[in-house]
Amino acid sequence: MNRLFLIFGLLLCVLSTSCIPHKDIVYLQEKETPSDSTQIMVEQKKPYRVQINDILNIRVKALDQETVTILNPIGEDNLNANSAERAYFDGFTVDMHGNIRMPTLGKINVLGYTCEEIEKKIEAQLLEEQFKETANIFVTVKLAGLRFTVNGEIQNPGTITLFQDRVNIFEAIANAGEIPVTGDRKNIQIIRQYPQGQKIHSLDLTDVDVMNSPYYYIQPNDIIYVKPLKQKTWGTGTTGRETLVTVFSIVSFLTTTVLLIERSRN
Repeated sequence: MNRLFLIFGLLLCVLSTSCIPHKDIVYLQEKETPSDSTQIMVEQKKPYRVQINDILNIRVKALDQETVTILNPIGEDNLNANSAERAYFDGFTVDMHGNIRMPTLGKINVLGYTCEEIEKKIEAQLLEEQFKETANIFVTVKLAGLRFTVNGEIQNPGTITLFQDRVNIFEAIANAGEIPVTGDRKNIQIIRQYPQGQKIHSLDLTDVDVMNSPYYYIQPNDIIYVKPLKQKTWGTGTTGRETLVTVFSIVSFLTTTVLLIERSRN
């Protein structure tokens, strides 16, 4: 009988540690001083600076539009404006040296520049080499969609392109189908590209202070990795009910086994 109590005690320990606590799955918790409402002033995002492999969407306009036709995609009015394929074929990809290559202008270095700075750079070069002030040259430069990858413990892993300027970590994850119960929300890893190489940053989505993180807004070519919780590998259930059913099944089996052994000895 002592063996039964020992086994039952061990299984209760498993029960208490295998199910996933509620605090591990709730986003944006006030972990210091709880209050009825929370106001977080998210720091204004710094302008993104272009990196290698980014694709830029560049359009040039002038009073006489025919004079800048060569600088714009052919037949762009007939193409789907939200097409990722169009962005790939009609955009300007930043090469390994940080350059893009434009018709009549040749190679232009854009590595580390903001889109606004690139606009001014192209306008200045056009006015210097090809046009006069009276041509009213107007250049717009945008990233051809914000492309990122989500993998790991996520419902729909894969690469996603969103056509907007700012995307935060919650929006990125929502577009990948949300994190299941077995995903580790306390240690979301952001693999980010820099001129010197790649770095890994961590975010705790259960903490409301995550909105103050410099990595709260994702950048083009980010890789978001969601780790699985240990409970998934244990296989005893993700909720208290699942774990309880598993534990009682094991208890029943072990109890029957022990009773049979005791009876055979007698």
